[in-house]
Amino acid sequence: MLTGMIILSVFFASLVSLFLFRLCAPKVGLVDKPNDRKLHVGQIPLVGGVSVFTTIALTLFFNPELLLEPQLYVCCSLILVIVGVIDDRYDISFKLRLFIQAAVSIGMILIGERSLHNLGYLMGSDEIRIPEIASYCLTVIAVIGAINAFNMVDGIDGLLGGLASVTFAGLGLLFYWYGMHNFASFCVLLVVAMLPYIMLNLGFPFGKRFKVFMGDAGSIFIGFTVIWLLVVGSQGEHATAIRPVTALWLIALPLMDMACIMIRRIRKGQSPFKPDREHLHHICQRVGLSSRASLLLICTIAMIIAGIGIVSEVYKVNENIMFLAFLLMFFIYFLLLNNIWRITSYFKRNLSVAQPTAEKRIEVVELESRQ
Repeated sequence: MLTGMIILSVFFASLVSLFLFRLCAPKVGLVDKPNDRKLHVGQIPLVGGVSVFTTIALTLFFNPELLLEPQLYVCCSLILVIVGVIDDRYDISFKLRLFIQAAVSIGMILIGERSLHNLGYLMGSDEIRIPEIASYCLTVIAVIGAINAFNMVDGIDGLLGGLASVTFAGLGLLFYWYGMHNFASFCVLLVVAMLPYIMLNLGFPFGKRFKVFMGDAGSIFIGFTVIWLLVVGSQGEHATAIRPVTALWLIALPLMDMACIMIRRIRKGQSPFKPDREHLHHICQRVGLSSRASLLLICTIAMIIAGIGIVSEVYKVNENIMFLAFLLMFFIYFLLLNNIWRITSYFKRNLSVAQPTAEKRIEVVELESRQ
C-alpha cells in the first residue's frame, strides 16, 4: 500500500540523487554546452533522467510488487538509459539508437511476454487479434515510437516532465478505477520521482543556478516506461485497465506531434529524425507566448485530451467512435501544423501579437538539438 512515508522517501531520494549527479556531471562531460543552436547560459548538467531512473530502480528493489516483471523492466530501462547517457555525451548515430531500442523491445517481448496482440474493437464488432509475428513487429514499432515521441517533445523547460506526468496520472487513475492498486501506486511514484527534476528544470526554488536538463537518457526512459505500462494495462488476458484505443488518447499530444513532424520532414526530403523548429512548443512561441505560457497551454491541452480518453474508458464509449474521433483529431492537428506559417502570419497581422523577445528565442532552441 502506498503511504506518505514512501512518497516522501521517493521524493527526497530523487532530489538528493539529482544534486549528487549534478556534481558528477561536469567531471564526465555530461553537460549541455552553449553553441550556435543552444543559447542557454553556462553548462547545464544532463542528469535528470539518470536521477529519475535511479530513484525508480531503488523503489522497485524495495517494493517489487508494484510492477509485473520488475527485474526485466529495470534491466531494459538500464540498457536504454546507458545508451541515452552515451548519446548525451558523445552524440551517437540515430541508427544505432534505433537498433538498440528494437533489441530491447524484442527482449521485452520474448522474455517478459509483453506484446501488442489485441487491438480491441477498433474497426467493428469483431475484436482485432494480431498474429504472433505481426504483434512482435507492431510492439517494436510502438516502443520505438513512444520513446521518440517523448524525446521530441523535450523542447522547453518543464514540457517533458509535464506531459509525462499527465500520462502517468491518467494511467494511475485508470489502474485505481479497475482495482489495480499496485500499478496505480507505481504511476504515482513515477510522478513524485520526476517532481524534483521538474522543479530544478524550471528554476524552483533554487533559481537557474541549479538548473538541470533531462537528457536523452531521461526522455528514452520515460517513453519506454509509458509503453511498458500501456502494454501491461491493455494487453492482459483476463483483466485490463484500459482498452487499446484509450492508450492513444493518453499519449495523444506527443504521438501526434511526432507523427506530423516526421511526415513534414519526409515530404521535404529530409530525415525524419532531423531536428527542426516546427514542434508545437516552437509554434506557441512564434505567436508570442512565453516559455511558461507555452508549457501551461500544451499541458492543459494534453490534460483535456487525456481526460476525454479517461471518461470514454470509464463510461465505455464505443471503441469505433473513439478511434474515429482520434483520427479526426489527428487530421485536424496535421492540417493546423501543415499550415502553421499562414496561421502564425494571420495572428501577427490581425491580432498584433508581439514578436518573441531574444530571451524567448533562446528558450525555444536551448533543448532542440536533443530531439
